[in-house]
Amino acid sequence: MTCFQPSPQPVETIWGAPDRTEQVLPGIWRVSTPSHGGYLLSDERQAAMPAALRRDDGIYEEDVDWCLVLFGFASEFRRLPVPGITLQVENARRSVRCWHPDRWTALTGEEVSIHDSHVVRRRAAYQAIIGQYESVAASGSWADWVPDGKVGVTFRMVTGVDALGFARHTGEPIHGLVDDERYARRRSPETFDSLGAMRVESNAPITKQVAALT
Repeated sequence: MTCFQPSPQPVETIWGAPDRTEQVLPGIWRVSTPSHGGYLLSDERQAAMPAALRRDDGIYEEDVDWCLVLFGFASEFRRLPVPGITLQVENARRSVRCWHPDRWTALTGEEVSIHDSHVVRRRAAYQAIIGQYESVAASGSWADWVPDGKVGVTFRMVTGVDALGFARHTGEPIHGLVDDERYARRRSPETFDSLGAMRVESNAPITKQVAALT
């Protein structure tokens, strides 16, 4: 087993100066700042990370990437005398599968289904609406151009989806009116057609005085 060396305490991070630091394993620092935090790896630790889990910069933020560190060095973390550490490592394994499905597949050879990963579900949902106009913003009836009982919705055309399941859009937006009850039942993603929107020209928005559209 590789014997890793301790590394110097970080005095600065990409999130600012840390107010809390802990070297949880030699070469692995957990840091917190007033704005964010995560794990910082020494060069030695970064080189030892499985390639499928390794980020380029050795910085693993606390929202999504923390799990890569615990999963990558799972056997060492499990031996720590920390209450609940076994559950933490298991949660990390599940989080990698859910939030980093491509990394999981590259490491284990197992494909991740839409039932096991929010990212895979989101990618599939956006792939199904490529070429359609997705709802990206909305205004209530408080806006001058939105009649009572309607929601004014801005749509943009989906041209693709990235590895994390976020849509790529292009072109100018279009605008439409949607019944507020239908909009309240929306799911993500929704399109101009799925919401049953009525087109409104953006350079000539309707007002509450246009009774035909209320």
